[in-house]
Amino acid sequence: MTDMDPDETQSVPLPAATEEEPFLGMTDIFLVCMILGLTIYWWFFRDRKAAATPQQLVKPLTVVPLSTASRDPSFINRMKKTKKNVAVFYGSQTGTAEEFAGRLARDCIRYGLKGFAVDPEECEMEELTRMGEVESSFALFCLATYGEGDPTDNAQEFFDWLQEDHDLSELRYAVFGLGNKTYEHFNAMGIFVDKRLEEMGAVRLCTAGMGDDDANIEEDFVTWRETLWPAVCEHFGIESVGEEGVMRQYTLEKHEDINQNEIFTGEPTRLNSLTQQKPPYDAKNPYMSSVKVNRELHKGGDRSCMHIEFDISGSRIRYEAGDHVAVYATNDPSMVEEIAHLLNVNLDEVFTLNNVDDEAAKKHPFPCPTTYRTALLHYVDITHPPRTNVLHDIIDYASDPKDREFLTRITASAGKKEFAEWVTESHRDILQILKDLPSLKPPLDHLCELLPRLHARYYSISSSPKEHPERIHITAVLVDYHSKIDRRIKGVATNWLATKIPNGPDGPRVPIYVRKSPFRLPFKTTTPVIMIGPGTGLAPFRGFIQERHHAKAEGKPIGDTVLFSGCRKKSEDYIYQEELEGYEGDGTLSQLNMAFSRDQAQKVYVQHLIKQKSESVWNLLNDGAHLYVCGDARHMAHDVDMVLHEIVEKNGNMTQSQAKDFIKGLRNKGRYACDVWS
Repeated sequence: MTDMDPDETQSVPLPAATEEEPFLGMTDIFLVCMILGLTIYWWFFRDRKAAATPQQLVKPLTVVPLSTASRDPSFINRMKKTKKNVAVFYGSQTGTAEEFAGRLARDCIRYGLKGFAVDPEECEMEELTRMGEVESSFALFCLATYGEGDPTDNAQEFFDWLQEDHDLSELRYAVFGLGNKTYEHFNAMGIFVDKRLEEMGAVRLCTAGMGDDDANIEEDFVTWRETLWPAVCEHFGIESVGEEGVMRQYTLEKHEDINQNEIFTGEPTRLNSLTQQKPPYDAKNPYMSSVKVNRELHKGGDRSCMHIEFDISGSRIRYEAGDHVAVYATNDPSMVEEIAHLLNVNLDEVFTLNNVDDEAAKKHPFPCPTTYRTALLHYVDITHPPRTNVLHDIIDYASDPKDREFLTRITASAGKKEFAEWVTESHRDILQILKDLPSLKPPLDHLCELLPRLHARYYSISSSPKEHPERIHITAVLVDYHSKIDRRIKGVATNWLATKIPNGPDGPRVPIYVRKSPFRLPFKTTTPVIMIGPGTGLAPFRGFIQERHHAKAEGKPIGDTVLFSGCRKKSEDYIYQEELEGYEGDGTLSQLNMAFSRDQAQKVYVQHLIKQKSESVWNLLNDGAHLYVCGDARHMAHDVDMVLHEIVEKNGNMTQSQAKDFIKGLRNKGRYACDVWS
């Protein structure tokens, strides 16, 4: 409503009475009173509203997921804002490259520099062209190679960007690659990035480091780092400001009184995500799958191999034969209890570790707030031998001078061999180290900061969605052996999975997600395939065979399907024997070649059977066959590759060089694929 215009008032006819009209009508009085009331209300209550505002801003404690914090994707803007001049990018699949990047960022302090670790997936990598805007700046790259020479998932976009040409003349850089020499494409990602950056005009500060996880990647990294920093000092004309002390990256916050619903209990990122399930499911949001089957595959002997089936009905999870399933396992509770006992810690105490750098991408090393029990069970890797930086940073917590001297010696540059022998080769985990050095009593929160994250374990899926659309099968050997110092070593995931025995209609639940793989059958069912996978290397091929069996059942023609597999003894560890022989009997498998290495005086392996069938293998390759290898990279895959070169050279009447080019051509065309591990 609005006040009436005077002209409109005058246009209303007046009554015949001679009494004078009031100056304000009832409507006017009502409007004036209403406006006056609103004004008084605003005047008296505005201060209360303003006073209440700060209280409203103090919300209950919430934790932003580690990788989804809202931030400026411009790392150049961040460097300018925080006066940092060293960006350390990491391409990491299992966490090692990320760990090394963090160590390099902390190294910067010794040289009066300010560095920070950066996930290339969370920033604009084209800004490398603007590095000249930050004075005395340079970039370091810790890049792991994954699969068949591929970049890690978080470095894929950076890899794609490097395919184009850019002006990087203002960039100074150095690269450390992480790989494994048992793989054909050793450190392919690190080599590619190092070369490509130079081609685009960037200035290399020192020779690229090549870490070999099959040997001692920690020693490789430390050795490269010793060449990096002198080169940096020479290039920028700087000197070390002295040996760094123990610099805590996180501060401890204890929670005496906190709502139990705000405490993380093992979720990878989102609070309550394991109890309040919402698709889609991935690495940050795994699906709590019910274990429907867990049975022993071996028929005897002292080893164990499990066939496990995960229920995915109603989850909307889709997979293909050849994909991997990731399992979030939990550390052994008895180890957790022992660590707590040695350090005299209450495992149920609730705490948060907060990054001292307000601009850091990761506010916490793992989801917080949480309890020490949860941190040691779900978030921290307590079974892997700790690296030199971990032991270096806890030296001062040893009260015995002999223990301090020993730790100082093995973590110094000159002590690399002694460290490798005492820690790495002996497979001493943090619990064993605390036992062997009884005066060493580091605060548990500092250990939680230093130890690497416990990552998911990946398994080749051993089923086909064509035959098992609501189940994911895996085939896993129980890891259980004794180290050189006669300590029992138990695999985290397999020993945890061994306890997941279905005991009801729902069964025990396990957090999982599916990771896509390029390990795929040819699109045409008529294309011949040769599959080579002894032991659990058979796993993805079981899925492939099920795919072909399903196609055959639908009346589709299928090409030659040849399997080379094997085990130690036919009577003990011939897994899926009845299935494989059944597939051979119904024609799904055109050849079933099994090598039983210890059933005769002289050991027979798959490569020996392949050599025996050399003419058949050559004819299949000539007929367009796709060849697949799965299993041990260090020995089996290497030996198989050597035999294949011999077969091509002999049966194809080729020189050694021509045979090498032929095999390389198969790989380039996607006809020779490997899914191997060391």
